[in-house]
Amino acid sequence: MRRLVSAALALFGAFLTPALAQQSQRSECLAMANAPPRGMPVAFRQAASAAEVEITYAGHSTYFIDTPGGLRIATDYSGAYQVGRLPDVVTMNRAHSTHYNLFPDKRISHVLHGWGVDGKPAIVSERVGDTFIRNVTTDIRRYFGDDSGADMIRDGNSIFIFEVAGLCIGHLGHLHHKLDDSHFAQIGRLDIVMVPIDGAYTMSLDGISEITKRLRASVVLPMHRFATPLDDFMRRIGQQFEIDRRTERSIRMSRDALPSTPTVIILDGV
Repeated sequence: MRRLVSAALALFGAFLTPALAQQSQRSECLAMANAPPRGMPVAFRQAASAAEVEITYAGHSTYFIDTPGGLRIATDYSGAYQVGRLPDVVTMNRAHSTHYNLFPDKRISHVLHGWGVDGKPAIVSERVGDTFIRNVTTDIRRYFGDDSGADMIRDGNSIFIFEVAGLCIGHLGHLHHKLDDSHFAQIGRLDIVMVPIDGAYTMSLDGISEITKRLRASVVLPMHRFATPLDDFMRRIGQQFEIDRRTERSIRMSRDALPSTPTVIILDGV
């Protein structure tokens, strides 16, 4: 009888474990985007207010994200833009060598490519420390000299989304085209978004401005800033966004500290 009970429990556990694993990978940002507004207990709000994320602009399209749990993440990591200690997690896109590194430092424990292999899209959905990381794929233009005849590489770029400390942080990567409704549905709600504003190497200023307005994140962090006067970008996204220009290169942000009006924050301390 005891053996029968043990076998039954083991069988139940075998079914339960994958279910729990799948549940642990659930996106809170998608859930919050699709759920109606609801009250939050005071005790939870107080706990959330203490959890701050530090975001540092390293240059080009690389931001460092330091989480309350001590995890360090670097976006579009090539290794050329380094601030402080080595990251634990790096995300990459392959449009140009300034956005990826095929031979990163072996001490980096998690290297997440925004492109797949054999024509398949990259699928990123994993929890690392206190952060859930996922991706939404987009297409990219082909390299110069590619004579395949196709204009775009399907699913060659990824928008990476980092869910930590109650915040939904998105990095649009080397975005080359407008997003459709299915992309916005997969992205869900973003509190902070990193947006390329070069106006040429990625996509037009009009196009990226429309995406920024539709995402309507509380904080917009421009990147790929080398070719565009900030005033041009601000004119296109309109008066619904405020601007906050800072001399430092880092901000600290918690869920409770998000600005009430969508704000473009320029970190000039690079």
